[in-house]
Amino acid sequence: MTLARTRLIGLDPGLRNTGWGIVDAEGNRLIWVADGAVASDPKASLAERLVQLHDGLQAVIAEWRPDVAAIEETFVNKNPTSTLKLGQARGVSLLVASLNGLPVTEYAPNAIKKAVVGTGHAHKDQVKLMVKTLLPGAKQSNEHATDALAAAICHAHHGVR
Repeated sequence: MTLARTRLIGLDPGLRNTGWGIVDAEGNRLIWVADGAVASDPKASLAERLVQLHDGLQAVIAEWRPDVAAIEETFVNKNPTSTLKLGQARGVSLLVASLNGLPVTEYAPNAIKKAVVGTGHAHKDQVKLMVKTLLPGAKQSNEHATDALAAAICHAHHGVR
């Protein structure tokens, strides 16, 4: 009997860098496929930066063809302008996934940390170590990719396919 494979994309939205991570789930087994980040040009206008994120995420989804998406929810910063910009980048992530027909599930940062590390208040280095443990061979290209892989792991642990 062959186990069904589900390809997940985890997304960690950000205006400067939106992290992405691709994980295959076969039963209880998780397999790292790829990870990275889509960057926008900080010298470009906000609208141009959002287009850059859109185009970059579109290319990632076209290349890796995930079945489902998991996206980290926005937390509120002390700076309302930063929160708004983050929300706009998050909107692009939601839009691109949805335009490609992917079911999207959103997770709070604490829920992701709890699913990956076991505690919702884990530090970044703990998340990175557990991603490495749970996904042997994962590049974790940068902190944004690590957070995106953690979102994909969280989604897989919730059994949502």
